Amino acid sequence: MVTTTKNAGPDAIAEREWSRYTPKQRWLRFAMYGGVVLATVWSLSTINIIWPWLWDAPKQMGDLFSRMYPPSLNDWEMIAITLLETVNIATIATFFAVFLSLPIALIAAQNTTPNKLTLWIGRFILVSSRSVNTIIWALLFVAIFGPGVMAGILAIIFRSIGFIGKLLGEAIEEIDRAPIEALESVGASRFKILIYGVVPQVMPTFFAVSILRWDINLRESTVLGLVGAGGIGIVLQGAIDTFAWQTVATILLAIIGLVIVGEALAAWLRKKVI
Repeated sequence: MVTTTKNAGPDAIAEREWSRYTPKQRWLRFAMYGGVVLATVWSLSTINIIWPWLWDAPKQMGDLFSRMYPPSLNDWEMIAITLLETVNIATIATFFAVFLSLPIALIAAQNTTPNKLTLWIGRFILVSSRSVNTIIWALLFVAIFGPGVMAGILAIIFRSIGFIGKLLGEAIEEIDRAPIEALESVGASRFKILIYGVVPQVMPTFFAVSILRWDINLRESTVLGLVGAGGIGIVLQGAIDTFAWQTVATILLAIIGLVIVGEALAAWLRKKVI
């Protein structure tokens, strides 16, 4: 905020003009806006967009939707089985990821890690987990274990460890020091300090993050089958490859329904648990 005073004479009343930014700040903001515009234009110029296909996209979408209608229920049993398999992948993977991420979160938090070496080891694990997309993890485990549910579960686990461990580690670092100091003053061991001083304070975050991650995993597990890692994605890929668009429509509707139910269930659990 800048104020300037103008003197019209010795007896004149000073008039103040308010300005939110100084001239230097204003020019800096204009330069930043210009940089963003130039970066956007440069990014678009490097993308090889086939403009005739882009202008023809609405027509092609209309043609595709007309082929999808009406949805076919001929393979509803297979769709239901793979949908249940998708839920199982997300649930089992979240269960194991939650418990595997706990020790990593403890060594990745500055106030609970034993030393700097373990601190950086924990943070390296969290960063590595979050840096690799779930589909990439799935491709890796499909190459190792072959196509199937095992690859999907491991992919979800390895991706979830970084997410859960990161949020739990931050929650541990923000705990109140008063209970810790009280336990230390009576000679409590490090393990008891952890159990009675740290864990009770992060339990709400623990449940909230676990439920949130299950909701995310439920959505991610629907596409794992596209790379052979189990779930309803396998049926979806098969329907697309055989141009069975009516079956594709049914599968997409089933996925949307699953995500909506999962979202509602996660919201209900958060209200009940937290």
